[in-house]
Amino acid sequence: MADDDPVLPRFGAGCVTDLVPSVLEPDDHGSPVVPDEVIDASAVVVLVLDGLGWEQLQARTRLAPTLAGLAGGPVTTVAPSTTAAALTSIVTGVAPGEHGMVGYRIDVDGDVLNALRWSTPRGDARERIPPEQFQTVAPFLGHRPVVVQNAEFARSGFTRAHLADVRHRGWRTLPTLAVEVRQAVAAGEPFVYAYYDGVDKIAHEFGFGEHYEAEIVACDRLVADLMMSLPRGTALVVTADHGIVDCTDGETELDRGVLPLVERQSGEARFRWLHAAPGRARDLLDAAEGAHGERAWIRSVEQMIDESWFGPIVTDDARRRLGDVALVAREHWAFMDAADTGRVRLIGRHGSLTPGEMFVPMLSFTS
Repeated sequence: MADDDPVLPRFGAGCVTDLVPSVLEPDDHGSPVVPDEVIDASAVVVLVLDGLGWEQLQARTRLAPTLAGLAGGPVTTVAPSTTAAALTSIVTGVAPGEHGMVGYRIDVDGDVLNALRWSTPRGDARERIPPEQFQTVAPFLGHRPVVVQNAEFARSGFTRAHLADVRHRGWRTLPTLAVEVRQAVAAGEPFVYAYYDGVDKIAHEFGFGEHYEAEIVACDRLVADLMMSLPRGTALVVTADHGIVDCTDGETELDRGVLPLVERQSGEARFRWLHAAPGRARDLLDAAEGAHGERAWIRSVEQMIDESWFGPIVTDDARRRLGDVALVAREHWAFMDAADTGRVRLIGRHGSLTPGEMFVPMLSFTS
């Protein structure tokens, strides 16, 4: 792979999609992501730290001595490297092309669904776009483990879409996450999935300054607490859904020559889908390459499917949710869309296929 090439997901050979199948239904060939002692453990806890990229962790090992001392290394996340797609891939064990949660803002028959808020410009979409029908791949290979996540997420549309039929235990503060996990394992649960979103939230709003460093320290303490308190024979696996890129001063607008060819946009600033005006897909690809080729990898949807960006299977439903041309940002660039704004200006972003976004830790400890 040339330095200038995007980092493609390593499905089946070191990707976050390999984790849950390796643990819940191992085969005789071993796992590409976790050691045998994890598979053989009497209980396994998987902790997902949203936004904790491998490169960011390696640059801050002094703040995270516990994490730095764990066995393991980097694996890839999925494309796009964004929460909705990656978390769904982690829990289902399949790529976005199969589960259909293909990004953050997803085209649904001309409407654009914000997958994390489960809303469209018309408001709450839980009735109009039922989450359980939108994403139908069973999480955790049909097992029904305990899932420990923020209690406020339990009834959200995204939770219903990617964590249907699990058994929820909500945490209220970070220390209580460890309590909930510990109690579940002590009660005999053989597999527990836990999720914490603080690193991602802080990086989005504050970048990589003191707030971010405080989050890294807190996560390291959480891992240390779990290591000390889990029963003997329990394995702990720590991973993430994506890394983060600092996009300070990287916001850029679509070129005026490109806009007339675009009917609507979906995706997000670092993986911007352009949906072509009728009959203009080829013109749009050419115009985007000419205007933005230095700041992004410009790809047609057909090329990305042929190159397995979204996995070996792309269902008809997933294909309909993709755009015609993608602007996949290089370096620190972010392609803005007036319809894709929030309450704060984002500093840290993700979604693209740079090493900083694509490589995430896959670390383990067995008590």
